[in-house]
Amino acid sequence: MENMTEKFAEFCEQLKYEDLSPEVIKRTKLLILDTVGIIIRARHDAESTSSLVSAIDKLEMSNGSCQVFSDKKTYSPSAAALLNGTLAHSLDFDDTHAEASLHSSAPILSAALAAAQMNKSSGQELITACVVGYEVQIRLGLAGGSSAHYKKGFHPSATCGIFGAAAAAGYLMGLNKEQYISAFGIALSQSAGSMQFLTDGAWTKRSHVGQAAQNGLSCAIMAGEGFKGPSQAFEGQWGYLHSYASGGDVNKATTGLGEEFETLNLGVKPYPSCRYSHAAIDGLIELKKELKFSSDDLDDIDIGLSETALNIIGYPLTDKQHPKSVVDGQFSMPFCAAVTVKSGGLQWDDYKNHLNNKDTLSLCN
Repeated sequence: MENMTEKFAEFCEQLKYEDLSPEVIKRTKLLILDTVGIIIRARHDAESTSSLVSAIDKLEMSNGSCQVFSDKKTYSPSAAALLNGTLAHSLDFDDTHAEASLHSSAPILSAALAAAQMNKSSGQELITACVVGYEVQIRLGLAGGSSAHYKKGFHPSATCGIFGAAAAAGYLMGLNKEQYISAFGIALSQSAGSMQFLTDGAWTKRSHVGQAAQNGLSCAIMAGEGFKGPSQAFEGQWGYLHSYASGGDVNKATTGLGEEFETLNLGVKPYPSCRYSHAAIDGLIELKKELKFSSDDLDDIDIGLSETALNIIGYPLTDKQHPKSVVDGQFSMPFCAAVTVKSGGLQWDDYKNHLNNKDTLSLCN
């Protein structure tokens, strides 16, 4: 098997801003802007934010030199990465890569921002670091295969995100090839994120990516200071592709690396819900415009989903028809469809407006 870990490390060490096309630079700037906007809204409007901030205060991580968007306090680098990363994912509005089925900017930008503030990096360096992180995370997701990963109960935005975060932070710290290999090896032992949150609408999906940012930053710092991680983090006997996936396809990770940029395939989300619900939402919006129907005109709504989507936003059907929290609603195709029929779309405020609305909930059934 090709040494994927070495290929990634060489790519991370060698990429320069001058290697990036205008299209890649423009897309990265857009992704950064989009993520910052989400963080600002979530800092003040996500129901999970206050408890996370309180926990960070109790851990005495609130007195540092790094900033969190729309927050007057400054934090330690580790806490800033955790908080920015969690906020960026708290609305489930952050960018996605469709084929790899993961979110990228939340873990990667958050780690990069902390590292950039630590090292007083330039804007060009930050952009390049984000691209390095995006490419590592996305290509790992492609190599592992999202369906196999989900079936094992893992959340790829987080499990792959820690490696992207380590790559981005490591770039700004000037890691060399051997240090990158160690950073990836250290990250292998911290790669985590369980889909168990789907059973009861827990907030851990949000913190998964924040912790991926936080831990990725730590992995890069440890490697930079000389701490040794195992080699072959991805392709090794107990590496990522064998432990977290089903062997995977290394070629999907390495083919075109440094020449074809998956960053260009990251899309900004139009709705703050699971990406698997968006095609149906789009379709219902168009049908509503064309046919001018109301909820009273409907007997039922039939929506087709892929197997992976069905397992995430369609099953268990009874639970999906009776969402009790924002996270439940974000991962309920019946609820997202019902809100779209009622309001003509899906926005963040629709959760508080419809989760206890009897008419909306009756449509879910």
